[in-house]
Amino acid sequence: MTTMTGMTSLTDRELARKSIEYRRDALRAIMHAGAGHTGGSLSCLDILNVLYNRVLRISPANWHDLARDRYVQSKGHSVEALYVVLADKGFFPREAIDALCHYQSPFIGHPTRKVPGIEMNTGGLGHGLPICVGMAIAAQRDATGTRVFTLLGDGELAEGSNWEGAMAAAHHRLDNLTAIVDHNRLQITGSTRDVCSNEPLDAKFAAFGWCVRQVDGHDLVALERALTEPGPEGVPVCVIADTIKGRGVSFMEGVLKWHHGVPSPEEFARAEAEFERQLAAWEASP
Repeated sequence: MTTMTGMTSLTDRELARKSIEYRRDALRAIMHAGAGHTGGSLSCLDILNVLYNRVLRISPANWHDLARDRYVQSKGHSVEALYVVLADKGFFPREAIDALCHYQSPFIGHPTRKVPGIEMNTGGLGHGLPICVGMAIAAQRDATGTRVFTLLGDGELAEGSNWEGAMAAAHHRLDNLTAIVDHNRLQITGSTRDVCSNEPLDAKFAAFGWCVRQVDGHDLVALERALTEPGPEGVPVCVIADTIKGRGVSFMEGVLKWHHGVPSPEEFARAEAEFERQLAAWEASP
């Protein structure tokens, strides 16, 4: 059941099933469209699962309430993950995603406000965090109690605008702002370490005046704790979520070509079989 806040009363076990279903649905959407960013969508779905089912005060019912929380997906290329979660939350029918990447469809390869539940157009990397700084400042001045969250790709952090935003967030003491890094260590042309190393990432955010928490990005309980525990007063929070690109499909995990690869019919059948085995194992677990 979904409350007016947008959060659900799912048990931890039920939440784990959602992650499997979300990954299956995201891959189906990509396969149907013949396009999409497969690896990054699969790596961030546990994060979105926890955000929308345990953390965010966002729902179709309160979408026009100025006091609602805000979520901006800065790594907009992984929009397929966001679409399946928003459909599950009731922002639009699940079958609407079948129009992904079709002519004149609002369901395109990056978030757009033409789709219900999307807060901000994104896709130009490095935009999400600065936008969220502005949202967090406005929320503090209006005293709405709004919390602001953004999801960044680790490769995206090579964009300098992120660090301008990080500096501004600390300066303005935005303790209502949380940045989450999908730390899967791969980007379109190689590993982040080889393309433009951002290590040590935790120390960099700490040096910019942020409270940093590093967690297993596929541990739902650890993610919820990291995203809900209050940080120090006046200090923004950065959650570095260590993830695996292509998570949930064995032959995609940690493989660079799946950054935006679309499976062949044979590969899709293999992935579907893996999801069915995962759901069967979930059914058999206590």
